Amino acid sequence: MSHAGAPVGGLLVLVDPVARRLDGESVRIAKDVLSAGAAAKICLPDSQEEFARALARRGHRRPVIVGDDRALVRAVGLLHRERGPVDRALSLVPVGPAGSLGLARSLGVPLSAVLGARAALDGVPRPRDLLVDDSDGVVLGGLRIAGPPAARRGGPYRSLLRTLLAGPEAAPHRLRVEVQVDGVVLADVDQPVEDVAVRTGERGGPAEVIVRLAGAAPLTGRAEAVTVSGADFRYRADHVLTGPVRRRTWTRHPAAWALTLPR
Repeated sequence: MSHAGAPVGGLLVLVDPVARRLDGESVRIAKDVLSAGAAAKICLPDSQEEFARALARRGHRRPVIVGDDRALVRAVGLLHRERGPVDRALSLVPVGPAGSLGLARSLGVPLSAVLGARAALDGVPRPRDLLVDDSDGVVLGGLRIAGPPAARRGGPYRSLLRTLLAGPEAAPHRLRVEVQVDGVVLADVDQPVEDVAVRTGERGGPAEVIVRLAGAAPLTGRAEAVTVSGADFRYRADHVLTGPVRRRTWTRHPAAWALTLPR
């Protein structure tokens, strides 16, 4: 039986190789539910290259990614890099350990194979902003320049969170954080920075920026773009550690993609 919310062109079900290896039963359930509710072409790529080729050849089928946060970010990045006016709506059926689905949870995706597949069939595409950095990397939810609690020594947030730097005894972190709406500088290199967080707006609009300085109240701003520069630093974008880099700019792309969520 075809579901009312299923796209006219049908579905392209892309099963991430990691999901297939870790939880074949959830993958089978997702395939069964999707195939029962819509015309679904099932693709089982064995590599990221095959994954990219299958997505590029989707035609009018709506992509359904069966996998974890990394698979979702990979798919959105590939769609972002396509040129021309294309439909960048997709669905996620979350399959993977709970720790690999933090982004999916924060975006409102139901965290079960059955409910995720039903949302792909009956849900509504919700437009979402995208943060794109100057190396063409994408951020779906948010990014943070900070280290894990285990890296802190001598109290909460010691000068600069250790895992951002090369070694456990690195010097305090000093960054320039510039919010590019009107050129406001929230922090400069003469102030030790404990934490920087940037996330896409909850209801559209500029990205939200929060900077925590040593011994001071948090500073906040709204940004169409934000540039962080200074000594080598690492950052977590959608929970994935990246870097080190000395300068990075993230620019907001409004409504650059859409995620199918329950009505």
